Amino acid sequence: LAPKMKMQILILLSLFVVGAMGGKYSKEMNEQNASDKNNDQVEFRIAKLNQVWEKAIRMQLAPVRLSELHSDLKIQEKDELQWKKLKAEGMDEDGEREAKLRRNFNFILAKYGMDGKKDTRTLDSNRLKDHDVKEGDTFDDPKLDKLWNKAKTSGKFSDEELQALQREFQHHKDKINEYNIVMDTVSRTEEIHKNVISPLEGDMKEHVLHQKHTDLKQRMRNLDQGFERLRKITHEGYSADSEFKEPRVIELWEMAKRSNLSEDELDSLKEELRHFETKVEKHQHYQEQLELSHQKLKHVEALGDKDHIMRNKEKYNTLAEKAREMGYKMKKHLQDLTNKISRNGLQHNEL
Repeated sequence: LAPKMKMQILILLSLFVVGAMGGKYSKEMNEQNASDKNNDQVEFRIAKLNQVWEKAIRMQLAPVRLSELHSDLKIQEKDELQWKKLKAEGMDEDGEREAKLRRNFNFILAKYGMDGKKDTRTLDSNRLKDHDVKEGDTFDDPKLDKLWNKAKTSGKFSDEELQALQREFQHHKDKINEYNIVMDTVSRTEEIHKNVISPLEGDMKEHVLHQKHTDLKQRMRNLDQGFERLRKITHEGYSADSEFKEPRVIELWEMAKRSNLSEDELDSLKEELRHFETKVEKHQHYQEQLELSHQKLKHVEALGDKDHIMRNKEKYNTLAEKAREMGYKMKKHLQDLTNKISRNGLQHNEL
């Protein structure tokens, strides 16, 4: 071949190699180099999670809520990266795990008011809440408020027990809110399902809808069991041999007792739940400190002393980082424990 033609072939080959490399790594670059205009270092390895995080900062979510979102996004990131690895190995052919991850991501958006929908869930009378808000309502739910007022005036509880019971009531209220979020997504899926033309697409959406209805039924069962427990405690008081104080731990223990675990497995789990409860308490402590630090920072900023502001900002940032780290560890442990009890593999538990 003439030297000129050889040179042209070499140029074409090098362009082809560069193009192939670009195709190969563009997806990874999207994951790892998601834009963060304010920082050189990105928070997450997946672009869409960074976008959610950046939006939350722009929305100025409250510090504790922002910390909770960070933990939820970290769990989502872990699960998505794990799924990508499984998919590369030829698993999840039916797309079941992928659909679950998508549901969890949409749940996070709805939970933090980032789904582009005005949040009317707590005011929607067609769901679990069906009453006008009255002054003195604590939990925005007539059954819970009635039960709580009964507990407060019963004389059965010490101040410490009443605080523990209030946390259980709050946890139940959070579960109701979560149920309403899932109910909302089911309603929207059903609306889309009505407009489907392609039979194949219809079958796929039918499957997704069935999964969501199954999830709803399970959540409703959990709500019924949770309310029954609150009703029993309100009438009888805490028993002397109460195993745990934290609502999430109590919920796991009740779930374990209903499962097919052996006595030895239950004993082993009980010990692990004690460690988990310590982790939950530690996380709550950091959240409380974070809130106090935020209040102090706002006060100092109003006074305008730059050195004082900088010192308090450093302390606040350190606490925020610690709260996020503890939140992730706690939620990861919660996920592991839930999976162990349910034996359903990669079950993502939104709490």
